[in-house]
Amino acid sequence: MSEIRQTGKTVEDAIASALEKLNTLRDQVDVQVITEGRKGFLGFGAVLAEVLVKRLPEEPVLSTSPTSDLKEEVGVEELVQEPPSVQVSTIEIVEERTEKLDSEAETDTIVLSEPTLTDDEIIAETSAYLSQIANDMGVEDLQLTHRTDGKVIYFQLESEKAAFLIGKRGSTLNALQQLAQLVANKGTGTYKVVRVDVGDYRVRREQALMQLAERMADKAIRSGRKVQLEPMPSNERKVLHHALADRLDVETYSEGKDPRRYLVIEPIV
Repeated sequence: MSEIRQTGKTVEDAIASALEKLNTLRDQVDVQVITEGRKGFLGFGAVLAEVLVKRLPEEPVLSTSPTSDLKEEVGVEELVQEPPSVQVSTIEIVEERTEKLDSEAETDTIVLSEPTLTDDEIIAETSAYLSQIANDMGVEDLQLTHRTDGKVIYFQLESEKAAFLIGKRGSTLNALQQLAQLVANKGTGTYKVVRVDVGDYRVRREQALMQLAERMADKAIRSGRKVQLEPMPSNERKVLHHALADRLDVETYSEGKDPRRYLVIEPIV
């Protein structure tokens, strides 16, 4: 199937559904908006948005690297392809812990640490918490090290099951970092910035994103059309913005709403 007409509550919803059915990315299709759609009033007069999404002809790969656009965007795809059953259970564990910590922060019924904790005690509690989550995820060989730089605490995780800790495109790793941030700052009276990494995943991911940015910018210039990447978290969109900040032939901006907010690279005519 090379094209599809799709409806949705909004244009973005319709495009997302079409991309899923075509099993492709934003920068690999041409989108024609047929109907913008409208909400109506009190349920009357509502009109669904409708789009026509067509696959673009495949372009020859100019890069000397054999990896595809999607492969390079993922960066370390070989590490993050988890079996569906494992991925679901991992997400459930992390989400459950996040909800529990958020609830405790609101009700203050459980105090994880005293306001007078030292930095060493904060690091010890956060390390123990990360180790326990990893164990619940079935990662029993976790090796955890840390270093500090002012108010920033860096935790480095190592395991034969690195994929379980990273998740697809770093989703689980980002959730673990959020949990560690909550634990490190709960009841301490100070503010710590926590950074969690597995192996050199974040460095490799950033390098892959920078390469992707340059390649997609070149594609936008060659085609004379804007290129829309697939949805990414804000920290990854910032990497792309920064990578192209010095280029005078393209501009970058974000569109859409989280969690489906995406970057647009547009040639400057």
